Amino acid sequence: MLIDVDPDGIHVSGNVTSRWSMSRTDRISARMSVLHYNRGSWEPTVFNSLTPDFCTAMFDPNQFWFKYWFKNFANREEMQEKCFSTAGTVLVYNPFTVVPRLNNVMGAPLKGRYKVVVLFEAFDERNQRRPSPVCFEVTGEIEKVKN
Repeated sequence: MLIDVDPDGIHVSGNVTSRWSMSRTDRISARMSVLHYNRGSWEPTVFNSLTPDFCTAMFDPNQFWFKYWFKNFANREEMQEKCFSTAGTVLVYNPFTVVPRLNNVMGAPLKGRYKVVVLFEAFDERNQRRPSPVCFEVTGEIEKVKN
């Protein structure tokens, strides 16, 4: 996967091959949390999301996962069949640009260092958590842009 950042946004292209090997009957859960860096430590914010059945939600046009990320896959049929829990599944991106802007945010102004932490976990048929979660984070600066 290639990622390039410029004033127009985050440009994404290429592909990613999954190395996660879970049973296709496993349920994948996705959790996203936004944290703010304040005085030397990362503090939680009110911006959090839990998607208990991610493989179903990732191609639901009403979900933000689809709107901002998964609508850009070239191999949607394969992804819907295998999700990304099958080792060797290739996620093929159509090139796209993410414009990371928030509009109409109520509350205190957002400014400074933030990070988004995404955690994927697999659960078997008995709803027991599998031992190999996948986690990544993206860190950046937030500033108010005048229109």
